Amino acid sequence: MLGGMYWSAGRRQRPQVRVTRALLFRILGYFRPYLGEVSAALFTVAVIAAIGLVPPLLVRAVVDLALPEKDLGLLAVLAVGMVGAPILSGLLGVGQNYLNTRISQRVMFDLRTHLYRHVQSLSLRFFTSVKTGEIMSRLNNDVSGISRVLGETLTQTVAQAFMLLTTLILVFSLDWRLATLSVAMAPIFLAPTRRVGNIRYDLQKETQEKHADLTAIMQETLNISGYILMKSFGRERYEAGRFTEKNRELMAVQVRSSLLGRWFRMLLQVFEALGPALIYLYGGYLVITGGMTLGSVIAFVTLLGRLYGPIGQLANVQIEVMGSLALFHRIFEYLDTEPEIKDLPTAVNLGSTTGRIVFSDVSFEYVPGIRVLDHVSFAAQPGELVALVGPSGAGKTTVTYLIPRFYDVTEGSIEIDGHDLRTVTVSSLHEQIGIVTQETYLFNATVRENLRYANLDATDSAIEEACRLARLEEVVSRMPDGYDTLVGERGYRLSGGEKQRVAIARVLLKDPRVLILDEATSSLDSQTEAQIQEALRPLLTGRTTFAIAHRLSTVLAADKILVLDRGHIVEAGTHAELIANGGLYAELYEIQFKPQSVGDRPLSALEAVAQ
Repeated sequence: MLGGMYWSAGRRQRPQVRVTRALLFRILGYFRPYLGEVSAALFTVAVIAAIGLVPPLLVRAVVDLALPEKDLGLLAVLAVGMVGAPILSGLLGVGQNYLNTRISQRVMFDLRTHLYRHVQSLSLRFFTSVKTGEIMSRLNNDVSGISRVLGETLTQTVAQAFMLLTTLILVFSLDWRLATLSVAMAPIFLAPTRRVGNIRYDLQKETQEKHADLTAIMQETLNISGYILMKSFGRERYEAGRFTEKNRELMAVQVRSSLLGRWFRMLLQVFEALGPALIYLYGGYLVITGGMTLGSVIAFVTLLGRLYGPIGQLANVQIEVMGSLALFHRIFEYLDTEPEIKDLPTAVNLGSTTGRIVFSDVSFEYVPGIRVLDHVSFAAQPGELVALVGPSGAGKTTVTYLIPRFYDVTEGSIEIDGHDLRTVTVSSLHEQIGIVTQETYLFNATVRENLRYANLDATDSAIEEACRLARLEEVVSRMPDGYDTLVGERGYRLSGGEKQRVAIARVLLKDPRVLILDEATSSLDSQTEAQIQEALRPLLTGRTTFAIAHRLSTVLAADKILVLDRGHIVEAGTHAELIANGGLYAELYEIQFKPQSVGDRPLSALEAVAQ
């Protein structure tokens, strides 16, 4: 389970950097569906590497044969070969680049889709412990960050290895003494690469964490709710300061990363300059003493680029891989998080239900050792409206979270039509449940698209009927584009009452067997609330409905009232029975629900609600 403590600790301590066989196989597993394209890319790489051996041999032929013998025909042929070889290599390189890009983009597509679907499967507990910006960063920045290692590292590693092998064979065939001198210098360069790789890992991981922090600030302050909160408290300067500080930290890390790369490239340049100097020195001596031809020395120096280049590239592969390991580590952290709520291997589809819900000795803990619900038992029959009443923190919302299995019970069981919720598939359970929350969430899409989210196959006539029942049709008729009107970010262009009417129409369109209403009419005016309550009444027949009740209209309409206090059901019954008992419900009613009076006249229920 991922919690805040886990993430904080993860930022302070870097796990041991090891390229294990299991990790490599896991990464290479994403290439398995594209073996044909990978094979074509590797074949192209091999051909390009072989063609690269031709120009140095042509140079040797020019110096040792064409020029001494003054053979213009041979010189022309050799010149054409010098031009033709890079042209052919370049054309093949275009094809290789296309294959590399196609493979890397497909792998990133698969990885991002896999990660998104996995995050979807995680429980509500995960989303309450991780910032949304952090999740967005891993899906976007981290997956995009590994594009280079996915697109280039695999093929380039093979290309450089093949180039190094063929070049070694050729240089030793030219002169074993110069070849030995060239190869002997390689360990001097390779020594610091492991240290550089470890530093690169740290910097890459820190960079992505800073990106995540910056994304989190933007996500929190640049959405509608965050913007209004920031403006209402005049915190623009404070938030700009927070953003600037995190941006500065990101800049500092990126500067350090760039300097590390620059120092490493400087070592490469020194190494690549030292090699030719020694070859010219010793090779020149051999030419002067007659032990070697000038063309062979020139060809040898030309081949040094193909010798030191691959050595440097292969050394750099480790550094690139170590940097990418930080990204894979962050991605695999999420992928390795086991979903708390998942189907058992024997889970069955729920099918059609009557909606009978039974809580049997249910206890629940968000935090181990702290019970939010303690041995709760009750039964709700089809057609019943069950009101959940109690002081803040009593456990009302928790009850409604357990019914759709947003969380699993700590002890006891919950059944729907005699099936333990844990024995049926989550998808089939959710098909039978509709939820209308107090804070309505709408997509930045049209009214029609927001409604059809409940039922993707809904016809226009079904949508219009749901709107009529939710008293939304008049509101839609006043909109500039009717059902095709954009509602704005989180439905910002609609009033609170209009948004809740959309939410009610949406759940009616789903036509579930179990309804959960978290004070679904709380933002409506008294007249509209009365109309929707009247419209909902016949629709509740045959359904099990749970309503978190804060208003008198909901309480009076309930068939059963469950009074919760500190995780226990302390009372249960009808309104009249609970008032007669004189317990906690009667106290709450006295404080919250009892009608007051205007002059000598008592307020009606609707007037009391309006107060």
